[in-house]
Amino acid sequence: MSTTIKCKYCGREMEITEALGKNIEEKIRHELSEKANIEITDLKKALAEKEEKVEELREQELKLREEKRKIEEREKDLKLEVERRIDEEKKKIEEAVLTQASHDHHLKDLEKDKKINDLMLALEEATRKAQQGSQQLQGEILELDLEETLRTAFPNDEIEPVGKGVKGADVRQIVKSPKGFTCGVILWESKRTKDWKDEWLTKLKDDLRREKANIPVIVTSAMPKDITNGMGLKDGVWVMSNTLALPLATLLRKNLLDIAYQKAVTTKTGEKAELLYDYITGHEFRQQVEALVEVYKEMNDQIGRERAAFEKSWKAREAQIKRVLISVTNIYGSAQGLAGSSMPQIKGLELMELGEGK
Repeated sequence: MSTTIKCKYCGREMEITEALGKNIEEKIRHELSEKANIEITDLKKALAEKEEKVEELREQELKLREEKRKIEEREKDLKLEVERRIDEEKKKIEEAVLTQASHDHHLKDLEKDKKINDLMLALEEATRKAQQGSQQLQGEILELDLEETLRTAFPNDEIEPVGKGVKGADVRQIVKSPKGFTCGVILWESKRTKDWKDEWLTKLKDDLRREKANIPVIVTSAMPKDITNGMGLKDGVWVMSNTLALPLATLLRKNLLDIAYQKAVTTKTGEKAELLYDYITGHEFRQQVEALVEVYKEMNDQIGRERAAFEKSWKAREAQIKRVLISVTNIYGSAQGLAGSSMPQIKGLELMELGEGK
């Protein structure tokens, strides 16, 4: 029995075992090849699926990263927006606080200004009342000083103050002779104000007529514009400063005493009294009195300078005293010319008249 077989493909003869082995081998190879192809295909498919999944994962990762980036950006934007809103709210709160503080400060300023204004008004009112009280008090002090001056200088006269609320001058001086006879009345009005008022003249002249007095006098710190030397006659009323009150009082009192004396010693009382009255109210008497007042003021001023120029002041005072004596002599001579031989002789004046050639 033959153990060979011919190959149907190549025609070569071979052993059956060899042929079977080749067939089996070929079959196995074919199977393995198919299996390998299947596996390779599966592997390729699996690889393709894996690559697809990897791509999907990549895309998902990219998407996730993009989403993360967007989320981060949104978080940053949100954080920035929150910061901005916080800053805006903070600014609004600060502005509101500043506005409220400014309003409160403005209200406090208004309150402070009102308190200051109220205090200023109260101070002005208190000052005004104090000034009124002070002026009234100063006027009362001036009146008391005038009373005391007159009372001290003329102890024989009656010095009568007029009470508050009573119509009349401040002080009434009833001139008395050495024997106690009433020779006349001088009405004194004292004023201590900043400005002069002409209505004082009318009021004092009304008082003069009502009380039937003889001479009205106003002692004031504010002089009329037409009186510049501290003393003068205005509308029938003597007006003077306080420093000249005593000298003029002496002269006025002497004239009242002289008039009263003439009434007592002459039969022509009415005529001579009228002449004396005309003389007293005339410009000559006023000029003589003004001359005396000027000399008196110069003497007062000179006394204040005596310590600086003592020797010089003696000569000036001698000249002043001579002027006083000459003025007194002139007054006496004028009065003697009116009164005639009834005029009493005054010791010391005769020598002056002889020296002057009268």
